[in-house]
Amino acid sequence: MKTVTLIATGGTIASTADRAGGPVNAGVAGARLLDTLHDRPEGIGVRVEDFEAVGSYALDLETVHRLCARIVACLADDDIAGVVVTHGTDTMEESAYLADLLVTSDKPVVFTGAQRHAGAPDTDGPRNIADAIRCAASERLRGQGAVILFEGDIHAAREVTKAHTSRVDTFRSIGLGKLGEVDGGAVHLYRRPMARRTIAAPRLDAGVELILLGLGSTPDYLDYCASCGKTGIVLAAFGRGNAPKGFADRIARMTASGIPVVVASRCAEGRTRPIYGKDSGGRTLEDAGVIFAGALSPIKARLLLAALLGAGADQRTIRAAFADAT
Repeated sequence: MKTVTLIATGGTIASTADRAGGPVNAGVAGARLLDTLHDRPEGIGVRVEDFEAVGSYALDLETVHRLCARIVACLADDDIAGVVVTHGTDTMEESAYLADLLVTSDKPVVFTGAQRHAGAPDTDGPRNIADAIRCAASERLRGQGAVILFEGDIHAAREVTKAHTSRVDTFRSIGLGKLGEVDGGAVHLYRRPMARRTIAAPRLDAGVELILLGLGSTPDYLDYCASCGKTGIVLAAFGRGNAPKGFADRIARMTASGIPVVVASRCAEGRTRPIYGKDSGGRTLEDAGVIFAGALSPIKARLLLAALLGAGADQRTIRAAFADAT
């Protein structure tokens, strides 16, 4: 019999309402979640650990770093075939991506959760947990990095995003597609993700700021970031990686002072590439010293930069890491 570890971290899957129409809060323990399974996978033992019973919107980088360390410790046990993490959907893609970066084991790490809370009569949590357990015990998922299992679909942590606020099929790998699926209890893998990159980061740098650009946005917030000691900036920029007027000059000051500035695209598909010139076009931003994130989403570019800075990486190493990651 294979054995997997289930680490419960809260989220909607572990939440109930104290009264009808009242607020929904996390608090259901991992063992209780396991008891709710209608179709418990046969031939797979499960060890349960409770980590942090909170909504994923309340997590921070330090907490998720500790979570990843706990995953590493569990996978170091020769008796454990893989790990399942139950997690809130709001930031699941971020925690899963950090696990992909920080966990070096080739054993499966599977994140799952629910869109309908544990007290709902049609909660999607039990089926997702059962399928995640099957994935964590599957040899097919060895060496694939961290994944998200949701509504039967398996997605690579680097590529997946939460695409709908409430639907149970919320997770999508836009433009790329899922890795595989669980069908009738069987795990099927149709493709493999790009080569993984792992980082030995003793901490995550919480000083990296993410800024979403819009029509006519001003660069004033960059001055604030510089004045309060922010250690890195990620811009969710336009299209191929362009910004409104004035950004190139302010960015040049930041990069000259040693603060890395990464430019990702706010578009759901495609890659950043320095093409356009004049004030704060991509080519001008390149001249100002930015690092382009390629196809990496802004929120994941922030996490990669936080891990690199936490590992003490210099500018050259950071540039090389983003080139490799995209």
